[in-house]
Amino acid sequence: MKILLLHSLYVPHVGGGAEIVVRQLAEGLQDRGCDVTVLVTGPETGLHEEVHNGVRIYRAGLYNFYWHYTQARANPLLRLGWHYRDRYNRRMRQHVREVIARERPDVVLCNNLTGWSISAWDEISATGIPIVQVLHDLYLLCPKDTMFDKGRSCERQCGLCSAFRQRHAAASAQVAAVIGVSRFILDKVSGHGYFGQASRHLVHNATTASEAAPRQHHSGLLRYGYIGTLSENKGVAWLIRQFQALSINATLEIAGRGKLDYEAQLNAMVDPAKVRLVGYQDAEVFMRNIDVLVVPSLWDEPFGLVAVEACARHLPVIATDMGGLPEIIQDNLNGLICSPNDPDSLGRAMLRLYLDSGLRQHLSRQARASVAPFLNTERMLDQYQSILHATLHGRRAYDEPEFAEHYAPQAEPAGDR
Repeated sequence: MKILLLHSLYVPHVGGGAEIVVRQLAEGLQDRGCDVTVLVTGPETGLHEEVHNGVRIYRAGLYNFYWHYTQARANPLLRLGWHYRDRYNRRMRQHVREVIARERPDVVLCNNLTGWSISAWDEISATGIPIVQVLHDLYLLCPKDTMFDKGRSCERQCGLCSAFRQRHAAASAQVAAVIGVSRFILDKVSGHGYFGQASRHLVHNATTASEAAPRQHHSGLLRYGYIGTLSENKGVAWLIRQFQALSINATLEIAGRGKLDYEAQLNAMVDPAKVRLVGYQDAEVFMRNIDVLVVPSLWDEPFGLVAVEACARHLPVIATDMGGLPEIIQDNLNGLICSPNDPDSLGRAMLRLYLDSGLRQHLSRQARASVAPFLNTERMLDQYQSILHATLHGRRAYDEPEFAEHYAPQAEPAGDR
């Protein structure tokens, strides 16, 4: 199979978990004998070819007011103009056309469409090549891809989002198969009338993490940590406020990058005796030096790969009940669940794990086994390969219920705490 994998970004440009998974797919499918090419946006005009870990990469200059992978925040009017052009960016079709002409793929695996817009679907469809669309975010419902506004997750599309996505659901009829990285994201987008002609599949993201012994906490100081994008929808400011209100012998380290103005806001609110912003960190190294991971998302997080990575390393996780996170974290099994609708629930969860060492040890012991299905990257590649092969030959791959059953969260053993 010759596969063209289309996405918004690719290493070294990493904006979130989607880039990690897309790289896993590209390199994993290539290692299995598929001929994989990746097409992504880039900061330089024109089309530039390179090879990374044996995978051929095309970086296409973005035809818009600015390239979206930057720490500087554009002014509101310019951002609005960027999203208006991204409703249907005709000029990006020429990059898709050129790469298809060069590579002649059998199937196109579309991922995040930010920068490409749904014009990519039209260009691919014009060649007769089948399209498989992976849902990593809410781009098809919201230009900002988050459905988050004024400090909270949107319950429905606003007028502007509806206007900017007016013809998108109809255009999705060109897609032969759709894959959701969580049950939440698959149902959320499909529920707005998308992918009526497509076969539907649930394939949770997976990662690899070496086995390690459950955590043994000996000192009185408890170390909480957050790692990820620094942005309002990720709940970082909420986490800082809740933590600093606690009178406990603990520290909080926050790793990651964000827009420069938001980073400045966070730095202005932290008490340096309790909280440290440590910038970009390697996830494995960072998690070795904390006792509890916090994922305080205020928006509907599509999946939450960082929660899987933490559990795989026997870290208890405090997470919100937003989006796909409850498909990973279960209350009192591998972590504690809190809710943005109850702002103090985050502080109570942190305090509970501080006071109850037995609970921390229990969650640590259960953590890795609870996410075992998400640690099987070969299983994930099997599923993608099956869906791509079936789509290419006009057949159905694994049906959705099988995926749901295989990836159902592990129940807590009877009689355990």
